[in-house]
Amino acid sequence: MKRETLFLKVAVFLIGAPVLALCIFWVPLIASQASIFYPTLAHWRFLVMAGLYITAVAFFIALYQAIKLLRYIDKNETFTNGAIQALTHITTCAVVISGCYVLSLPIFYLVAEADDAPGIIVLGLVILFASTVIAVFAAVLKKLLKNAIEIKSENDLTV
Repeated sequence: MKRETLFLKVAVFLIGAPVLALCIFWVPLIASQASIFYPTLAHWRFLVMAGLYITAVAFFIALYQAIKLLRYIDKNETFTNGAIQALTHITTCAVVISGCYVLSLPIFYLVAEADDAPGIIVLGLVILFASTVIAVFAAVLKKLLKNAIEIKSENDLTV
């Protein structure tokens, strides 16, 4: 099991590294370029940057919780309250990301309308859909884990 969790830990780091690079280099560049190309939307620049950074923080918290969950699996402590808390945090982070993108969809629409590029709206919807699926999946896993912990504790009491 150690190899599989190591692979997943490496995958989490490989997912997080490009997102961190995008947050450092791409977000400020896009915000400054967008205010030049779309002067009517320039006043939304700081709001868009704040939304992107809020979603990035939630994303990195979720990645950290995923690493914690993998550590619990390595230690054979999968059926503990720590694993439930990690899944709760992942669910919360995914809901925050979904909420930010729901609130930003009107801005996606304005940019798509100004640039005549409906693909921008689809991009926002894909991110919204993906984070919603992750939130639901983590919530289902949390519920299953709680049930498994209850069954395990009942079995421990009967033995």
